[in-house]
Amino acid sequence: MQTAVKKIQAEIDKNPNNAYIQVVGQFLLQHLELHPNDARKINVDGKTIAKSLDAMQKEASKKKVGNCAVLTDQEGFAVVLKYFDIKTPAVVTPIARPTAASKAVPAARPDTAFNVSLEDFL
Repeated sequence: MQTAVKKIQAEIDKNPNNAYIQVVGQFLLQHLELHPNDARKINVDGKTIAKSLDAMQKEASKKKVGNCAVLTDQEGFAVVLKYFDIKTPAVVTPIARPTAASKAVPAARPDTAFNVSLEDFL
């Protein structure tokens, strides 16, 4: 299992600005925690997170309407597991990521009302 974790982590580290590789990589790491026997399938030579994203894109294009193609998290991660030939169902755990906006904006107090007008922005 350690080899699979290292392989995933190496691809994540190699692509720090690719949010898709980051998210799918974290999903795969979580999946391995629950299903360590699937590690050998992730270790297959030539199988990468980036190529699993290509498989996801191909699957989404089948549902394309106009210029828009969307998969749910569950559908997308199921495609990733299928790409790695993993039969275990995808269990999607939301990954909480703090954003600059969430750090800058204090939590709203329940006793204060939100009041804004168009003139405030002009």
